[in-house]
Amino acid sequence: MTLVPPPALATAGSKLRLRFWLQMLKATKHVEIEIRDRLRREFDTTLPRFDVLSILQRSPSGLKMSELSSGLMVSNGNVTGIVDRLVSDQQVERVPIKGDRRATLVRLTPKGAAEFETMAIAHEIWVAELLGDLNDDDIKAATRSLAYIRG
Repeated sequence: MTLVPPPALATAGSKLRLRFWLQMLKATKHVEIEIRDRLRREFDTTLPRFDVLSILQRSPSGLKMSELSSGLMVSNGNVTGIVDRLVSDQQVERVPIKGDRRATLVRLTPKGAAEFETMAIAHEIWVAELLGDLNDDDIKAATRSLAYIRG
């Protein structure tokens, strides 16, 4: 059994950073819940479906399932069910890859592209509304901070 040494006493700076982290989580959750609710109400869709359509919109030639799951940072199994439903709704299609019978590309259909464009415009408006009380300087400073954290 490995013993963990007792933590050093927290400093004012570490407490401040902890509060920042918690506020960042709460703010993200607040926005995410609102976006999920609006996608469900306005478009009868889910945030994971929106995310898949978004990634595919930026890759017009399509993506392999492994590329799609990597871009979403989820497992292939999670993406498969979402793609199956998007295929049945005719928003995406699976296209065989020449020379590789096991792999397929997933890409937007014209219907999926049109529907996503409408959702993306609404999504941008919703985010602008939810963050509307922040001025541009606050947004720029927060964006720099978050980019720094990501590395």
